[in-house]
Amino acid sequence: MMTGREEMVRSFYEKQGGILPLIPTFVPRRFGAAGKRLRLHPDDYYALGTKRGSIKERWFSSVIVAMNGPDAAPDEGMSYVDMGQEEKISLKEFVDTLKGELIGESCYARHQTWPMYSKFFDYEGPLFHHMHLGFEDAAKVGKLGKPEAYYYPPQYNNYPGKFPHTYFGFTSDTTKEELTEALRDYKNRDLRITEKSRAYRIELGTGWYTAPGVLHAPGSYLTYEPQWNSDVNAVFENITDNEIYDDSFLYENCPPQHQGDPAYVVGMMDWEKNVDPKYKEHFFRPPVILSQDEAHVEKQVVYGNPYIAAKELTVDPGCTVVIKDESAYGCILTQGYGRIGGHACATATMLRFGQKSEDEFFVSYAAAAKGVVITNTSKYEPLVILKHYPALEAQ
Repeated sequence: MMTGREEMVRSFYEKQGGILPLIPTFVPRRFGAAGKRLRLHPDDYYALGTKRGSIKERWFSSVIVAMNGPDAAPDEGMSYVDMGQEEKISLKEFVDTLKGELIGESCYARHQTWPMYSKFFDYEGPLFHHMHLGFEDAAKVGKLGKPEAYYYPPQYNNYPGKFPHTYFGFTSDTTKEELTEALRDYKNRDLRITEKSRAYRIELGTGWYTAPGVLHAPGSYLTYEPQWNSDVNAVFENITDNEIYDDSFLYENCPPQHQGDPAYVVGMMDWEKNVDPKYKEHFFRPPVILSQDEAHVEKQVVYGNPYIAAKELTVDPGCTVVIKDESAYGCILTQGYGRIGGHACATATMLRFGQKSEDEFFVSYAAAAKGVVITNTSKYEPLVILKHYPALEAQ
């Protein structure tokens, strides 16, 4: 027998036609400077206080908590469903209650949860050169590995920030021994670790795939980042954009017996990918057109890996389309307004912290498979939607 709360979840899900409106989720970080392209009100970038740092991320379709220090709320980073009332129910609770009915039976059977999320990543300057752990090394500290991907939406990038280039890996003549020796000096000098790396100027409307274990220093454009349910880093760069990082950033995801051991950290790298002389050829992701007619164009913008995927759908002014998908998905509007299923939708122009919006949704497996009716009600402006979901191989 269902509880009253379970009945509430199911009733709301059915009334919404399997498409859940989500409340904006903003996340501060204590390092770096905000790019201020998240469309937050200018007064709200320190909405959680200066001690927490400025707000630099907005998370989408998240069922996990941000690993954001002892001052973070216990549910920071989690998505909540907009139920039009005071009742607050997380997307995670919807997934736990509806299971495969919401996210697909095979996906739920494999992961027992929605296994990925996405974010807008918005820094004014470059981020430090770091890697996310692979699944085997992450499991040693009770976490998951973290594959992630990047796409640079033109609609959210009105300016490039201070350093619109991203570093990946290291030059092919770099050795493990010289990296290990450099990391021994983490607390003594500026390592200038990116002197051993290579940078690529960011191209709007394109993206990259970054495998676990690959060093990367994201540039200063706002980035749409589909990624696995994890937050495990090892930071190799100790001074970035004149900001100093202590060695806790390097060793925070090492087992106790390997704290302070730079050789262990270097050993967690996917060495072949880091020094791949054809890195761009293997991991750069230009968009691929999936379907196109006089009413719409849909592109695959994240692909070529067994974990995460994303599409960009553009519906032309005054047009209606029916779009079918093989997976449940989260989505965020980047331009325009209209209707998605039975819901009004509109791209945010400026949000107060805590304000609801009409730009973010979670589409169930059943609704996606049946086909979602999407209408652009503007006479002039395209309706653009980014859709994130686990790669079919991960379901």
